[in-house]
Amino acid sequence: MPVIIKNSLVAFIILLLCSCDRDMVFDEYKEVGSAWNKDSIVTFEFNRQDTLAHYNLFINIRNNNNYPYSNLFLIVQMQQPDTNITKVDTLEYEMANPDGTLMGSGFSDVKESKLWYKQNISFPKPGNYQVSIQQAVREPGDVPGVQELEGITEVGFRIESTQ
Repeated sequence: MPVIIKNSLVAFIILLLCSCDRDMVFDEYKEVGSAWNKDSIVTFEFNRQDTLAHYNLFINIRNNNNYPYSNLFLIVQMQQPDTNITKVDTLEYEMANPDGTLMGSGFSDVKESKLWYKQNISFPKPGNYQVSIQQAVREPGDVPGVQELEGITEVGFRIESTQ
């Protein structure tokens, strides 16, 4: 293969990889081990200065075939900068199809699910925000909840620009 074609191909691939995710503002994952303890809170911190721009927020979950449930329940808290104002949401997401196969993307037994958290929001104050995510899965009739949630390997938080 001529050198000019090779160089053009490499430049095209680099351009393609760099332009695929231009809406991403923040994207981070944290490992939770082989099981996510119900007392383990995964926290993300990020800085937002623009109070006029709008964003979509996502919770990203990486799980494997050891995940035994069809749904996932989460408690998500977002704390505003320099205040005691914390917004708390209890969320439920479908994680498996009716036949029991896991939803999400991926070719192996590890699946990645991009779950909507908030849509088209702006951040009311400039500064450092903190988002905390805790699993809240319960067996039917079990008030305390699942102590060790098997199958979740990583929890992520993502912010995308809507522009």
